[in-house]
Amino acid sequence: MSNSADSPESGSGTPGTGPSAPLAPSGSSADPAPAARPRRFPPARVLTVGVFALAGLLFFTSFNTAKGTNIRTDASLLKLSDLIQERSQKNGRLDESNGSLREDVESLAKRTAGGDSGADAARLSALEKNAGTRPLKGGAVTVTLDDAPPDATAKLPGYPEPQPDYLVIHQQDLQAVVNALWKGGARGIKVMDQRLIGTSAVRCVGNTLILQGRVYSPPYKITAVGDPEKLQSALAASSAIQNYMVYVNVYGLGWKVTEDGNVTLPGYTGTVDLHYAEPVE
Repeated sequence: MSNSADSPESGSGTPGTGPSAPLAPSGSSADPAPAARPRRFPPARVLTVGVFALAGLLFFTSFNTAKGTNIRTDASLLKLSDLIQERSQKNGRLDESNGSLREDVESLAKRTAGGDSGADAARLSALEKNAGTRPLKGGAVTVTLDDAPPDATAKLPGYPEPQPDYLVIHQQDLQAVVNALWKGGARGIKVMDQRLIGTSAVRCVGNTLILQGRVYSPPYKITAVGDPEKLQSALAASSAIQNYMVYVNVYGLGWKVTEDGNVTLPGYTGTVDLHYAEPVE
């Protein structure tokens, strides 16, 4: 009879039953898998996404603003100075057209005025002459004012270095010349290329002159018809012009007075309507 059935090594080759195979404790289970950690994006990637989003917003805004036009240059932008010059040129053309129409009206009025008396015609002519709507011829004096060089310095000792305001022509300077010429017996005055009338206003904005709807830059020329000697004497006697001459001598503002001989001033061709404010009811 074989003794192999009673041998203690019997069944030692059976898996899971030998002494070398550990047994799990009763009621115990395997360790659970670790929980999944949230995914984190690198800062560089977040920054890249933000840059592309901002670029897309800029492209869309530019497209929506341009509407098919070029917005990279200033050619499409109407500057204020361009607008002023455009309106000034338009006003000049309107003045010329108004003058031509006035001549046509006067020509037609003469044809139909056969029944008017000579006294009425003379009175009308005198009114037109005094109003400045008729050309005026006679001996004339021209005054030219100009800004000083932008890098001007004090030419005489004891005077401070100039401020920008000292180097430009101001409204009061032009008004002083006009008033002095009227006081000197001027029968008519022209500023630049326009005749002055009773409602004319010499005004400056910055270093530009605005006269009867038109804009001018220095040098400014003022021509007066009258007795040249009396006109020049009135200029020399004006206290406002004497003060201006200090700036001429110290900082180099422009000043020139010339006798022009016989000159014909043009008649005023603009509108003579008065514009005034009205209270709000």
